[in-house]
Amino acid sequence: MAKAADKKQKFSKEQYLKWYESMLLMRKFEEKTGQVYVQQKIKGFCHLYIGQEAIVAGTVSATRKEDKHITAYRDHAHPIGLGLHPKYVMAEMYAKITGCSKGKGGSMHIFSKEHNFVGGHGIVGGQVPLGAGIAFAEKYLGTENVCVCSMGDGAVRQGALHEAFNMAMTWKLPVIFVIENNMYAMGTSVERTSNVHDLWKLGLAYDMPSKPVDGLTVEAVHEAMEEAVARARRGDGPTLLEMKTYRYKGHSMSDAQTYRTKEEVKEYQEQDPILKVLATLQANKWIDDKGIEEIESRVKALVDESVQFAEESPYPEPHELYEDVYSEPNYPFIKD
Repeated sequence: MAKAADKKQKFSKEQYLKWYESMLLMRKFEEKTGQVYVQQKIKGFCHLYIGQEAIVAGTVSATRKEDKHITAYRDHAHPIGLGLHPKYVMAEMYAKITGCSKGKGGSMHIFSKEHNFVGGHGIVGGQVPLGAGIAFAEKYLGTENVCVCSMGDGAVRQGALHEAFNMAMTWKLPVIFVIENNMYAMGTSVERTSNVHDLWKLGLAYDMPSKPVDGLTVEAVHEAMEEAVARARRGDGPTLLEMKTYRYKGHSMSDAQTYRTKEEVKEYQEQDPILKVLATLQANKWIDDKGIEEIESRVKALVDESVQFAEESPYPEPHELYEDVYSEPNYPFIKD
C-alpha cells in the first residue's frame, strides 16, 4: 500500500477528491478499453495510459481551461482529464461518427477543440514542433495562454525536438515540454538508446530551465507544472520537465513485455499514483468507505455509458470520406 502523507496538506480536500475521481476515471476507462479491444471491438493500434494518470491530473489542476495541450498517441487520458466526456473517446476508438474525431482518427488521433486538446499524434515526436508552433501563435496573438507539449522518452531522439527547443528558447515561447518517461520506448530502455539517461538535461544545452519530476506523485506534478506555467505566462519562455513515471501495461495491446520482469512491474505498482491520493484522503479522514463507493459507482456508470454509447452509435456514411479534407482559407492570426 502507498504510504499516507503527512496530515498537513498544501492542497485542499476538494482538490484531492477531484484528483482521485479524475485519475480513477482514466484508469477504469483504460481497463475497459483493454477489455473491448480484446473483444475486437476496437481495431488498429491501442496504447493504454495505465500507471501514468498523475501526470495528466497534476497538469490539468495547474493550468487554465484556455491553455492548449498536445501529446503523442498514448492520448486517451489527456482529453478525459481535461473534461471531455469519455463516451466521445470510446466512440472514436469504435470508429463511430459520434467520436470526437468523427470516427476517422481512432485511438491515436483523439482531438477536442472544445477542451483545447490538439491531439493525439501518431508520428513519434511529430507533436513537439507543433507544440512550439501553437505556443508561437498564442504569443503572436497576445494571449496569456500556454501550450503543454507532452512526449514519450523515445520521442526525445528525434531531431525535430532540438530544432523546437532552440526556437522556443530563442523566441521565449510559452510552452512547457513534458517528457513522460516510462522507461521504455516500445521495448527499448532509455539506457540502450543514449549516453544521457537523465533526459531533463537535454534542455540545458539551450539554457532552458529543466528538471526531473516524480511523475507518480500528483502533488509533485502540479507544483512543477505550476512553476513552469507561471514562467511561461510572464514571458520568460519554455521549461522542460522530465516526468519519471511507469506504464503498468505494455507499450501497446500487442506488446508481450518480454523486456522487463514481473518483479519490476510489481515494484512500480506499489507506487500507484491513485493509491497515493487515496491514502492521503484516508489519512486526513476526508473520505470513508461510503465515499469511496460513491466515487467508484460514478466512475463505473460513466465507463458503462461510454461503451453503450459507442456500441449504439452509427458508423460514418461513405460521403464522410470527402469531408474535413480541405477547408476554406481562414487566417485569424493575421491582424489588420
